[in-house]
Amino acid sequence: MDLVNATSLEIVRRSGSNLAFALAVLPREKRDDMRVFYAFCRVADDLADEPGLSEEVRTEGLARWRRLIRGEDDDPGAGIESELVELQRKRDLDADELEAIIDGVEKDLNPQSFETREDLMGYCYLVASAVGLVSIRLFGCRNPESKVYAEQLGYALQWTNIMRDVGEDAREGRVFLPGEDLARFGLSKGDILAGNPDKACFQRLMKHECKVAREFYEKAVNALPDEDRKSMRSAELMRRMYSRILEKMEADGYDVFAKRYKLSKPRMIAEFLRAKIFG
Repeated sequence: MDLVNATSLEIVRRSGSNLAFALAVLPREKRDDMRVFYAFCRVADDLADEPGLSEEVRTEGLARWRRLIRGEDDDPGAGIESELVELQRKRDLDADELEAIIDGVEKDLNPQSFETREDLMGYCYLVASAVGLVSIRLFGCRNPESKVYAEQLGYALQWTNIMRDVGEDAREGRVFLPGEDLARFGLSKGDILAGNPDKACFQRLMKHECKVAREFYEKAVNALPDEDRKSMRSAELMRRMYSRILEKMEADGYDVFAKRYKLSKPRMIAEFLRAKIFG
């Protein structure tokens, strides 16, 4: 698909992601706005990850998005470029928050390594928490505390993604787990890249990362103001879905080199109906 001229609807339909699924619980206008924002995130991410693109195309593509976000290019193309520019104007979206997402995508152009939890949190902020901070504007949240919820939930969701994708990332030459955690449990980056770390050590490591992720989920839940709870039904659906993925990994001994954990269709439908009916 053409990364520049595709519409947000075309991009979302082909994505098949959990986030696209979660948008369906929103009222029509908010759903349409979030579809445009999600499509922007998807296209930016594809510029970093899509096979076959030259470095020049990736770099210039992301630079163009920066110019559009900053209002330095007043000639957006048809499709998602024009849709994002119009959404930013209509909803007064913060250019710094949108550009933070581009910063995160650029970090994926080259394999990243993170020595400490704080290092990894910095990355998670760019690729996940910044997405949440833009999203709550589109959801219509009113209480400033919802920003804390969005930031912490971003950490939680991305930490869960990193745990789930350890095997897949290793096959691509990437290790996102903090180096200090690997060392603490007797492992090295090479062990992860080889795909055969000591099982007992690896399970202790993943149990620790699971605890870290749950701390982020708990902080998010505790920060969600009652007045914004209804507006956050899509985010809360994501929280419940990814919490259950975390539970599945934990119950299965973190077999992430052999499996990609996901929820069954009946479970996803049940969570969707819960969000749609009860929020």
